[in-house]
Amino acid sequence: MNIQSAINKEVFIPCDERMLVAVEVRRRKRKRLSFLPTGAKGDYTTFICVSVTNTRPHQLLITKVKRFGGSSTFTRRSQWTVDQLRQVNGINPNKDSPEFNLVFDNAVDLWLASSSAEKCIFVQILYHACQIYWEGKTEFINCQSKLTGGKVTSSLRLSAPHNSLCISQYGEKLSMSEDNYLF
Repeated sequence: MNIQSAINKEVFIPCDERMLVAVEVRRRKRKRLSFLPTGAKGDYTTFICVSVTNTRPHQLLITKVKRFGGSSTFTRRSQWTVDQLRQVNGINPNKDSPEFNLVFDNAVDLWLASSSAEKCIFVQILYHACQIYWEGKTEFINCQSKLTGGKVTSSLRLSAPHNSLCISQYGEKLSMSEDNYLF
């Protein structure tokens, strides 16, 4: 059984949900000078998952799942609805990078996926799931590229009043990214 099937079976099926995608991630750390000794790293693996409820109306969820060392079971740690997601940063077809940010109403998570391809697949499935299952999916607003510290970063932004995806430029960038990442 692969890891995604195991997560789906242990975490999502008992809650009457269906997992669409899981990506293994680790926290992205800010660069800093470490002249002081740091504590031991936690012995766990983290996955960010997108799931949908089986009951109607469908609800699209983003869940953080962990598997602690020495254990074969998975534990649900945090869960957000897509309505709480405001922005997905780190989509840039000109630069292969496994880094991405998920900006929620009350939290910002900085993640590093196992590879750029896994991040791309995660974002693609999240985007397509929003089109299928999210009620506020029909209105699109402009996506902005920002020049920040010499780096061009792109973002997939969600609008709070209309709960809509921001992807006018995203489709073109995703197509360019697919050429680089997919088989």
